[in-house]
Amino acid sequence: MKFVLFAWMLGLSGSLLAQSSAPIQVTNPSNTSLTQTVVEIPWATILKAYPQVDTSQLIVQTSDGQEVPYQLEHRGKKPVQNLLVQLSLAPKQSVQLMLRKGTPTPVKAKTYCRYVPERYDDFAWENDNVAFRIYGAALNGRSDNAYGTDIWAKRTNELVLDKWYKQDDYHKDHGEGLDYYHVGLTLGAGNIGVFLNDSIQFVHNYRSWEILDNGPLRSTFRVTFDPYTFKGITVKEVRTVSLDVGAQLSKVQVHIEHTSPKPLPMVVGISLRSEPSPLLQDEKNGIMGYWEPKHGNDGTIGVGCVFPKAPVSMLRKYDHALARLTAKPSDDLIYYTGGAWDKAGRITSSADWFAYLRQIAAQQKQPLRITVLPKKAGN
Repeated sequence: MKFVLFAWMLGLSGSLLAQSSAPIQVTNPSNTSLTQTVVEIPWATILKAYPQVDTSQLIVQTSDGQEVPYQLEHRGKKPVQNLLVQLSLAPKQSVQLMLRKGTPTPVKAKTYCRYVPERYDDFAWENDNVAFRIYGAALNGRSDNAYGTDIWAKRTNELVLDKWYKQDDYHKDHGEGLDYYHVGLTLGAGNIGVFLNDSIQFVHNYRSWEILDNGPLRSTFRVTFDPYTFKGITVKEVRTVSLDVGAQLSKVQVHIEHTSPKPLPMVVGISLRSEPSPLLQDEKNGIMGYWEPKHGNDGTIGVGCVFPKAPVSMLRKYDHALARLTAKPSDDLIYYTGGAWDKAGRITSSADWFAYLRQIAAQQKQPLRITVLPKKAGN
């Protein structure tokens, strides 16, 4: 009888042990505090820590039992690619996460992206801080055509894209913000173009789109452009854009294929206004920031780009701040671009904005460290 009881208790202990993971430690090696940042944990790491993981019944907790919001990221594929968790980390701090079987608390969506057929093929995306859009092929040839990236100035933490497009009055501020940023035939807020014969060559507007993930913590989409020929060089572009909750910048990955026999010169640009206004071009650290002139009662927008592969050559030309890149015949270029609005209250000066961009650049140099720790009995 004692043997049976012991065997039953041993089986119960093993069953309970199988219902939770080994600890996954996330370490912030930098001297910067990270507040409710999105942490990307590869799914292979999750399987190593928790081979019995059931995605339909999964709770993520800190070691003290506090539940952590998460998202299963697919990147347009059927299998899960990453576990995204939202954490705050002090400088040099480590946090241990445990995964166990159970019903998680629903996570409110704080990111969103969508195709907007009712507005000439716009594609728009947003989080709790900012909103953006780019323009589709339906605008090509129209007098109101625009090439670059547009920023919508938000001062609400709620998602507004559907509401603003439905109301069709988003050029006026009704308490949540507005769209007053001017793009036109420029690179706008951090778009990319070819740079041949000392001039910007625009890849016009996207032709097709695909949503890879849509919240709650990160939204990712991909747009494909028609091939364009510049000075005898044919260029094909596919762009993948991600935006995390809480971020001011989107991550942009541009896949370029071209027929040039040598690396193709390209530029990422920010449209500059005619009035004097603070401009930061930090080539050594790969940071380009612009604090626009005040736009009457609408306030001020900051625009910025961060390039993980620094140093980056920069110049000011053709009413743009430009960062010079090169692409191999088949290459992927990665950078971050976005903006902030002073009326949102989080970033209210050029000093604040440039400090934020420097912080993002520093984080790229010291990424979070993720480690699976040995599993202890009883966990």
